[in-house]
Amino acid sequence: MHNQTNRVAVTVAMMVATLLTALDVTVVGTAMPRIVADLGGLNLISWVFAVYTLTTSVTTPIYGKLADLFGRRIVFTVGVILFLAGSALSGLAQSMTQLIWFRAFQGVGAGAVMPVTFTIIGDLFPGEQRAKMQGLFSSIWGIAGLIGPLVGGFFVDQVSWRWIFYINVPVGIVSIALVWLFLHETFHRQKQPRIDYAGAVLFTIGMSALLYALLNGGTMYAWTSVTLMVLFAIALVCLAAFLFVEVRAPEPMLPLKLFGMRVIAVSNLIGFFTACVLIGISAYLPMWIQGILGFSATNSGITLLPMSLAWPVGSTVAGRVMYKIGSKTTAVAGTVSILCGTLVLVTAGVSTPAWVFTCVMILVGLGMGLVTTPTTVLIQSAVGWNLRGAATASNTFMRSLGQTVGVAIFGTYFNHALAAYASAHIPPAYRAQATNVNGLLNADALAHLPAQVVQMMHAFLESGLHAVFTLVVAAAVISLAATLLMPSHRAVMAQQRQVTEH
Repeated sequence: MHNQTNRVAVTVAMMVATLLTALDVTVVGTAMPRIVADLGGLNLISWVFAVYTLTTSVTTPIYGKLADLFGRRIVFTVGVILFLAGSALSGLAQSMTQLIWFRAFQGVGAGAVMPVTFTIIGDLFPGEQRAKMQGLFSSIWGIAGLIGPLVGGFFVDQVSWRWIFYINVPVGIVSIALVWLFLHETFHRQKQPRIDYAGAVLFTIGMSALLYALLNGGTMYAWTSVTLMVLFAIALVCLAAFLFVEVRAPEPMLPLKLFGMRVIAVSNLIGFFTACVLIGISAYLPMWIQGILGFSATNSGITLLPMSLAWPVGSTVAGRVMYKIGSKTTAVAGTVSILCGTLVLVTAGVSTPAWVFTCVMILVGLGMGLVTTPTTVLIQSAVGWNLRGAATASNTFMRSLGQTVGVAIFGTYFNHALAAYASAHIPPAYRAQATNVNGLLNADALAHLPAQVVQMMHAFLESGLHAVFTLVVAAAVISLAATLLMPSHRAVMAQQRQVTEH
């Protein structure tokens, strides 16, 4: 980076871009009831979210490598432009099918924003400053969780749901302008960069098939269906071929030697399993709050809110202390906090008060902040400029993969646990009513049912959720075990000095 780079202006640009993509996740959820009312397609609603996740996950590692080959500025710009084009098209959608396709296009652009943003911050700031900045950027996701529903609600009620997409365009243009005006980078670009086209194509096909199968398994298709078997076979063949190509490529899209570095391999393992924990709690705790405690959807959202507040606090603390008490100690403290929260969750019962779940959210949020910041910083510090984009993207990708795999596994186990409980404990005469999960989430429907049936419904749902929370605890235990495998802080600092010298 040239000295004339204005770090403040570029940092603001990165924060704006990160906030855009973070808000997009929470804002759309708030607007979906109105979108469905206008466009129809209620049965396709999950795909508005799933397809965005799929395309973002698949393209993230590709952008990370391109940023190493062609520079951060141009790749960031291309990603944001694609994101803004997808946003504009989503606002213009006239059917749910169109919206799903445009969201897929939007996700292709979003795949560049997160890894390249974190990479640019890694380039701009040295070790300890980098830790503080990564903590700040992690807090943006917490802010998005707080203001997203408010922003979405305002546009839906006062203007139109279409403006939750349109508003991205002018804000994104400001971000691009700041980057081009104030980010000046120099690197020795190859005269003819060797782009790993074969690796990119094989990875895209293989991961798309795998993620599509995981997202639809047990819902749209049975796990034993021919469609899923074919998708898994395609994924296996393409990903095996991808590994074969990567070993031999001059400039591999995802350099496998990254995973040979202990700090990167362990950090990515931690990212995968903490993402499993996160999606398990985010997806299934609201069901407990609404179905067992009888709270409204709004109140269940409020119960989850402390995690959005505690996460940035944990990130900020981690950024300030990881170079004082050690990065490994900080990460271990984070996974211990997450494990404590999940253990409280798995021991909850029908009579457990709501404030206990608020404490769970605080523990998990603090833990996520404490573990995410050091692992991100260590990954970036373990490699030089020419691999930092790919290394950062590998971690972002592993977190996305963790959420997708987690959703698939938790959903399958949840359904299996419910079926087993119903056949063992609920008389056939009551089974249809007592196993109605949707009815459990509708207070008006419960009011017309006999107390015996309601009690059975609560026990039925509790059994399924306890099964999921047990798996969440297992993921938290693995996360803790992985942090214990991290290299010592002294070894990490020695490696950082070596990278800096070279």
